[in-house]
Amino acid sequence: MIRLTKITDYAIILLCQMATHGQETPHNARDLAFQTQLPLPMVSKILKALARGGILISHRGTKGGFRLIRPASQIRVSEIIQALEGPIAITECLTAGHSHCGVHGCPLRISWNRINEAIQGALDGITLAEMFQPMFPYDGRRGAEKSERIQKFDKADQEIGVPGKNMNALEQNR
Repeated sequence: MIRLTKITDYAIILLCQMATHGQETPHNARDLAFQTQLPLPMVSKILKALARGGILISHRGTKGGFRLIRPASQIRVSEIIQALEGPIAITECLTAGHSHCGVHGCPLRISWNRINEAIQGALDGITLAEMFQPMFPYDGRRGAEKSERIQKFDKADQEIGVPGKNMNALEQNR
């Protein structure tokens, strides 16, 4: 199974939270931990790693904190993953410093490389800004009602009690 680590998942949550306030706004670990409900030690560790990886810049002092080094629209998801997990490679033989998997004349290396390039390309094609945009935007018409698809998702969210979705109506039904 190909899966990102929890640290990378949390990093994207933190970066999206930061991006909603713009590139110039500094954020400290304590506030981000509170806003995202992530453990403070984990948030601190992630912010430091992202600064080392060139995604964030750190400022000391009373008005200090961390901020995005570039606008969210210019930070690729692949960069975030590489800053925390290293090179993207789905097999050992595709990582830097490995020329083969140990099987002489491995016939799969070219195929694995094609798959790896497709994954890399997909991750290169998605920016941080795209990660925090609504998945189902409202119709573009001025004053238009929510689309049927959005209404369906809103209703499903309300039925299961997704936080931030008309919780007053849920409490009245109890």
